[in-house]
Amino acid sequence: MSRALPKYNKRRVVMIGGASAVVLSAAVIAGSALAGEKHDNAQNATTKAAANTVNCPAVAPSLPAVPASAKAEVDRNLALLNTQIAEANKRLVDTVGQGGPNFIQNAILGPLKDKRVSTIDRIAISIGRTAAKPTGLDTLAACTLNK
Repeated sequence: MSRALPKYNKRRVVMIGGASAVVLSAAVIAGSALAGEKHDNAQNATTKAAANTVNCPAVAPSLPAVPASAKAEVDRNLALLNTQIAEANKRLVDTVGQGGPNFIQNAILGPLKDKRVSTIDRIAISIGRTAAKPTGLDTLAACTLNK
């Protein structure tokens, strides 16, 4: 009889451990499903709140023929211009309702223009190394706000 008692305890421990594992797994799965649901709702809420977007003139159509030696650098800087616009749009969403009447101009559009001027200058310099440097591209740096 003394041998049966430890065997019974082992079964009990295994059964309780197995049941606990099932309950814990179910809780993790349910938590993951609910966390994903909350994320989707938050994303939809920010999308609805984001009525304003940044509108910047396209730079690529205004460029002259790009030499092959400058193509990679120009493409990288054109991609950077798109990234800057995306970051400004994200910032518009994140800062809805903040600041005063000139907040968007001073905190988002102004710095964006400065970044675009710098990036457009790098494009012109990279083209100018092997061909005629394009002029007048700085007029494409200013962006406006879409409603």
